[in-house]
Amino acid sequence: MNTRYSFIILTYNEEIHLPRLLSSIAGLNAPTFVLDSGSTDNTTAIAEAAGATVLQHPFENHPKQWDFALKNFNVQTPWVICLDADHIVTPELFLLLQNFNEEQHRDINGIYFNRKNFFKGRWIKHGGYYPFYLLKMIRYDVGFSDINENMDHRLVVPGNTIIWKNGHILEENLKENNISFWISKHNKYSDLLAHEEIERMLSLRQQIVKTHFWGSPDERTAWLKQRWWKLPRYLRPALYFTYRIIFKLGVLDGRTGLIFHFMQGFWFRLVVDIKIDELLKQRNNEAK
Repeated sequence: MNTRYSFIILTYNEEIHLPRLLSSIAGLNAPTFVLDSGSTDNTTAIAEAAGATVLQHPFENHPKQWDFALKNFNVQTPWVICLDADHIVTPELFLLLQNFNEEQHRDINGIYFNRKNFFKGRWIKHGGYYPFYLLKMIRYDVGFSDINENMDHRLVVPGNTIIWKNGHILEENLKENNISFWISKHNKYSDLLAHEEIERMLSLRQQIVKTHFWGSPDERTAWLKQRWWKLPRYLRPALYFTYRIIFKLGVLDGRTGLIFHFMQGFWFRLVVDIKIDELLKQRNNEAK
């Protein structure tokens, strides 16, 4: 059994995704833990058949789900790798993990993986979506989930991190090939994001990750978010969509890519802004 790292995976009705992920990491012989949020399909049976330890926990949001997972599994390895069920570990990343040497990473607390995101079978290569680095491998009991975020889930580690640029995780949610599923999912996400932004306006939420444009990928994201929150609502979705399409060459992603950039970069952000105004109006009416 691998004693260097374990895998933690979040699931909910992932019978079409989980076998792909488990197959891609099977040869690493690492302890695997699955936190499920009430699947009604064969997800948990697939996980258990693969030898994974399975726990159940009701889903509230991704940051809190990761927080529960990191605190409640009996992890015995110094490192954990946190993946979503719709991820796949590429052979290049598999090789990096297979050859991972703890002695060479004594001063490192976190490792960023490079992600390739797919929509309706197409790799979204432009529009700021590649390269895209996610902190996925952390020292256990050192790293933690940022529960000050309501939707954007990220892991946080103090100290040094490194980036593996060549090893990739592939992210492709096959359920999102049905645009109705995508819209329903992002409608729920827009609720979370609108409430979060209202709470930030009221200073009820603070950023844990320090802001630094030239820092780690997450520090740069934190810096950009601060600028985003200051932009005028309704204008910022249009600016962001234009930035992705023109300046980040999203137009080169073809028709499918343009649909993705429009829906994720404009439509979703516009819905969030509309809901923010609705929430502010509701608060004002209740205060009268």
